[in-house]
Amino acid sequence: MDYKRILVLGTHNKKKGVELAELLEPYGFALRTLADVSHAIEVEETGTTFAENARLKATVQAKHLNCWVLGEDSGLSVDALDGGPGVYSARYSGANATDESNNAKLLAKLAELPLERRTAHYTCHAVLSDPLGVVRAEAEDYCRGRILFERSGSGGFGYDPLFEIPEYHRTFGELGSSVKTVLSHRSRAMRAIIPQIVLLGASDVWDATQGSN
Repeated sequence: MDYKRILVLGTHNKKKGVELAELLEPYGFALRTLADVSHAIEVEETGTTFAENARLKATVQAKHLNCWVLGEDSGLSVDALDGGPGVYSARYSGANATDESNNAKLLAKLAELPLERRTAHYTCHAVLSDPLGVVRAEAEDYCRGRILFERSGSGGFGYDPLFEIPEYHRTFGELGSSVKTVLSHRSRAMRAIIPQIVLLGASDVWDATQGSN
């Protein structure tokens, strides 16, 4: 491949962009986030599942921008909370939620629940849409762990300082980016969808539908 295939990641989160760009760059893709696109729109997440929200983020944005968009929706599901906060992970503590307020609410909800009952998992569902709003590829994967009693580590974002990988006895907030790239739900979902993206990028369908942006 002698030029870069432009692919927009349907999020303003630059940390997610950096994480995914490292995975896609070797295959000849230049990844942008919505923060790099001046006329991107906010897609309302009205789905009840990660899959539904990911499809919305990909297809609606792709049609608006007239380009290929990789949408993903991810979040934390805690077994003791019947799978919550789930699709509401980013706004768990309200409309003006922050990582700090979300973590504080989660700790309060779990209170003194023993460690063995604090099992949880991250989910990531990824969807690739062409500029016409047609889903061309999708994948979902998980990362399992548990919620600690207090934050540990300053790395990552979201619930990472609370989410411990038992095999490592470290939270995502403590583990370096290279380890997280191997273990995270997002990286696993991306590794599952990348072969599908690469095949599309090498085919006529990419150029036939590629927008001007």
